[in-house]
Amino acid sequence: MENITIFGAGTMGRGIAHVAALGGYNVVLSDVSDDILRQALEVARKNMEKGIERGKVTRPDMDAALGRIALVTDPAEAAKEADLVIEAIIEELDVKLELFLNLDNICKEDTIFATNTSALSITELAAVTRRPDRFVGAHFFNPVHIMRLIEIVKGLETSDDTVRCLAEVIERMGKESVIVTDSPGFATSRINVMIGNEAFYMLQEGVASAEDIDKAIKLGLNHPMGPFELVDLVGLDIRLNVLKDLHKRLGEKFRPCPLLEKYVNAGRLGRKVGRGVYEYGD
Repeated sequence: MENITIFGAGTMGRGIAHVAALGGYNVVLSDVSDDILRQALEVARKNMEKGIERGKVTRPDMDAALGRIALVTDPAEAAKEADLVIEAIIEELDVKLELFLNLDNICKEDTIFATNTSALSITELAAVTRRPDRFVGAHFFNPVHIMRLIEIVKGLETSDDTVRCLAEVIERMGKESVIVTDSPGFATSRINVMIGNEAFYMLQEGVASAEDIDKAIKLGLNHPMGPFELVDLVGLDIRLNVLKDLHKRLGEKFRPCPLLEKYVNAGRLGRKVGRGVYEYGD
């Protein structure tokens, strides 16, 4: 397995391209416009340069990795030689289903499909393809180039060989993996969104300020980030969509906090737009 195609050049997709290229893979990064792709590559370059400053990456490794990333807008062109496709597009089931349905007719018969979804059903996504045994979840964490874990999520028909192949790819990327079965929210998202949702309820009830809730969780529970810092990084809209899906499938304990919905309706989506729970400016 040498050729990896990544669909979606947003925060997650460009991060996956970054670590895949540093791992020595030939990477095709695909999105709807050349501008999005160029911006993604520039962010990857800047993050690699920070890695050089910290002694994590050498300049020759950075130059070689960037040289292995091709930018392609045409899905058919992007996927035709892929040994592994990793989908990292918007967290909406219908959009993902349409992409995989199309890719199933484009890709080689033995190409493995992986989705970076943080909560949607792997089994349901795999069912629209003719390769459910070669369909798997690959849940990366943000920021991808720093976070060490990837959840490998087995759908109902995901084969052991597919899991093994993905585990080898993850190891070559310098990451570690855990294997979980296809269930709502997997292992990490299910716990993480509950913490974040409860933090919004505490903020709504006036228990403490956002700053003090974050500080309490970091210093008292030894979390590296507070729940509001994390949701601003992930995106409030993404977190809300995950909660809505878990609420539908797992019940009342995952009902989204009204304050979170209010923030999203106001356009306060997090760092990517300059304001979420906190203000970030440009």
